Amino acid sequence: MSQTKQANSPQGQSRPRGRGPPQYGGGPPGGSKGGDRPRRPRREPEEEVWVPKTILGKKVASGEITSLEEIIESGLRIQESGIIKKLLPDLKSEVVDVGIIQKMTSNGQSTRFKAIVAAGNENGYLGIGQGKSKQMRIAIEKATSQAFLNINPIKLGCGSWECRCDQKHSIPFKVRGKGGSVTIEIIPAPRGLGLVAGGKIKRLLELAGLKDAWTTAKGSTPTMNSTSKAILDCLRQTFSQG
Repeated sequence: MSQTKQANSPQGQSRPRGRGPPQYGGGPPGGSKGGDRPRRPRREPEEEVWVPKTILGKKVASGEITSLEEIIESGLRIQESGIIKKLLPDLKSEVVDVGIIQKMTSNGQSTRFKAIVAAGNENGYLGIGQGKSKQMRIAIEKATSQAFLNINPIKLGCGSWECRCDQKHSIPFKVRGKGGSVTIEIIPAPRGLGLVAGGKIKRLLELAGLKDAWTTAKGSTPTMNSTSKAILDCLRQTFSQG
């Protein structure tokens, strides 16, 4: 009987028993292919609805206060980041630096994350915040909330004697700020020159709204904690002195 089957098969070879060699990429046996399955819709993060808790927040939510300048002139203290988001909806936040803090305790070595975040609208407002936590995501969220609370107005103008235009592309006069061991000086530049600064310092000035400026820095500039404080101290003087 086996000789008859072998004779009827092509080229005199016997058929292999079983299902044959496995085929990959076709999905599970007996099921539909992967391309025919409907894709699960991507779940977008839900935006939290801001509920004001302070008197100032309730005035901003009701529309009694419509600008940040009114709050600064009246000397009120901003305690909710939702106030800044309501008055300045075009703010952008960016992570400037992320580090690790290690500490030796009686229970062993503890590790935490430290994040520095800058927030600005590229049109005269800048804030820098710092946050710490055991999780990096929570540290960035804390730093972002603190950056919104530290928003400061910046006076833009053209203080360069080479340009003398009426456009707001630089600062109105030379300023100098200090943070820790870092001292930064910002000098107004003519239009079209650009920002003469390092990578992270240049990005902070762009978030503030500057397009043309010279900068000089002294001290340990890789330490972004001190460098960001020095830049914020510089830009605060444009509003306070001007």
